[in-house]
Amino acid sequence: IGKIPITYALWAAGGPLGLHHLYLGRDSHALLWMLTLGGFGFGWIREFIRIPAYVSEANQDAEKERKRPPIKVPPSVGPVRFAGQVCVGIYFGTVALIGLSSLSFFYLIVLPLCVGAGVHLVSSVGQQTSDLQKTLTACLITSPIFYGSTLSPLPISLAASVTAAQHSRFKPPQTPESPRLYRLGLAWLAFSAPLGYCIFHNTTATLYYLSDCVAALLDIFWFLPWLRSVLEYILLMPYRVLCFFTGGGYYEEAWRKVLEILLKEYTEKEKEALQVLSLEVEASLEEITRSYRELAKTWHPDHNPSKEAEATFVKIQEAYEVLLRRHRPHRFK
Repeated sequence: IGKIPITYALWAAGGPLGLHHLYLGRDSHALLWMLTLGGFGFGWIREFIRIPAYVSEANQDAEKERKRPPIKVPPSVGPVRFAGQVCVGIYFGTVALIGLSSLSFFYLIVLPLCVGAGVHLVSSVGQQTSDLQKTLTACLITSPIFYGSTLSPLPISLAASVTAAQHSRFKPPQTPESPRLYRLGLAWLAFSAPLGYCIFHNTTATLYYLSDCVAALLDIFWFLPWLRSVLEYILLMPYRVLCFFTGGGYYEEAWRKVLEILLKEYTEKEKEALQVLSLEVEASLEEITRSYRELAKTWHPDHNPSKEAEATFVKIQEAYEVLLRRHRPHRFK
């Protein structure tokens, strides 16, 4: 089987992940497709007519390539490549804003380096590459001008793209397979790890916020237990339906844990706090406050000379804050 049918098969099966470029030794293109899912889909479709040219480039005689005299004239940078550099630079900058904006010196160092990495990745697609050091320097010089702006990836990416175009050159011969795959793996991990952490962190925070909303809604009907049960049943209906279609018993334990999170069941720390304040699980916010004030008055070191008064008073204060955080989560944000 020739390379063209195999390349088309890889293009169809895993084109957005760059499998056909990886097969042809086009590492930069493969990494770009991995991180953008095939140029956001459009590049992958466009390559249906470009694959024969890619295969032709891959089939060039390596010996002739090494013996060929060095080309002094720099390669031209077409409008498609330049637009791709700008777009991917903005894309990398946006991802950095989502996942890394909490870091110190983000707008001065982290953001320009991320944008520069995106621009350099596109400039290294195919047989061309550029001067990484000069591209990153352009980013670092441009970044302070637009410090703190969420639109800063655009001008930084434009400056980096112009610099990369001015210093474009042809690539040296390819390296062995193992270092290639190793570098690809490290690059993919460096891109995806911060973004994955951010998505996980925000998803967890959103789930807990929704669980607080559900718990607050159910607490409104504490005086009508039957109505609370009905509402709880309705709110959890999607999960009950899913359990029914997935077999119920096999997933019972897993779904029970999910329901506990969504209903904001009392944690062990909250249960201990209830015991410190001598309260039941169904205690309302008013009952919690009342018990806290009574116990605090009794165990306050100014009114109680016993040795354990101070330690007990601290426990009472901490327990009250734990339970207050449950009923009023936004107060502590």
